[in-house]
Amino acid sequence: MYETGSGNKAKRRREAIMQVLKQQGRITVAEVVNLFHCSEATARRDLDWLEQTEPVIRTIGGALYDGLNFAKEATFAEKTGLLWVEKEKIAAKAASLVEEGDVIGLSGGTTTFLIAKALKARAGITVVTNAVNIAMELADSEGIQVVVTGGIMRNKSFELCGPLAEKMVQELHIGKMFLGLDGITVLQGATTYSEAEAQIAKVLISRSQRTYAVFDHTKAGRASLFTIVPISRLHGIVTDRELEPALMQAVTEHGIELHLANGNEKNESEG
Repeated sequence: MYETGSGNKAKRRREAIMQVLKQQGRITVAEVVNLFHCSEATARRDLDWLEQTEPVIRTIGGALYDGLNFAKEATFAEKTGLLWVEKEKIAAKAASLVEEGDVIGLSGGTTTFLIAKALKARAGITVVTNAVNIAMELADSEGIQVVVTGGIMRNKSFELCGPLAEKMVQELHIGKMFLGLDGITVLQGATTYSEAEAQIAKVLISRSQRTYAVFDHTKAGRASLFTIVPISRLHGIVTDRELEPALMQAVTEHGIELHLANGNEKNESEG
């Protein structure tokens, strides 16, 4: 469906684009246009094609060669089969931090979706979200006001991203932000696979008084491509197991609350 002109010509062009990606790690649409004398539409189609057939990751305005051991993106449906029970426990713990009158933010993700499910029977809460599936989950909850951002939806996560979403969020005031993520390390902080999702998450965090990272133990010690926020800017972490030593040291140093889904918790901001 992406072929333009001669099939052999398109194939040779894509092979050449792959060589550039392997050599320099990334390429922009403008570079494809200039190097291969094609239209911008053709350049974008070629990068879309390569994302489907090669270890290539599409970004805003270009692509990256995925030759590094980053955490991979899975669809929402694929994630629902991973550690569902653990995620339900994490979600219940996170929901226990929400009080009547709160304005909370929920980014996309399976754990944040389960937070929404845990809150459905509650009242007097406003939920701001850029995830269409979270908004639909809460649509029939009479006690919860739902604020949905605009934007372009990513089909893997159901998140609304882009300038429209960011512009709307900039007008809001959020009390507690619950942030889903694909990986978290001391050096890279909270990370995600999608550049667009990282950007809207940054704006949500900037409009929030407190930010809680919510994730299962498989995300700890792993980095995805794009940093959302450094660990030093988190106020709390909600997870299902004790953190590895390096992460735990960072949590202690920055006075971050640690809430464990097994019932234990450590408030590192206290004496």
